[in-house]
Amino acid sequence: MFMRVGELRCKDVINIRDGTRLGCADDFDIDLSTARVVTVIVYGRLRLFGLLGRGKDIVIKWGDIKVIGEDTILIDCPPFDMRRRRPRSR
Repeated sequence: MFMRVGELRCKDVINIRDGTRLGCADDFDIDLSTARVVTVIVYGRLRLFGLLGRGKDIVIKWGDIKVIGEDTILIDCPPFDMRRRRPRSR
């Protein structure tokens, strides 16, 4: 199955470990030598309607993606600390 990058954008990203919705897939890192997607980036949430900038971006490795559906991308990774936007340390 083939999919365009434009079709991947704006799909909801959900972590199956804790069921949190992380946001929409906004950007991608692509390895130009192999033409493969390496990471999916979810932009940080706007702070005070964007006047104070954005929160930290979430970077998801391609290997953490389990299923890409019609409307959602399901990932399996440690839960994120939504204030710091990185996996919680255990």
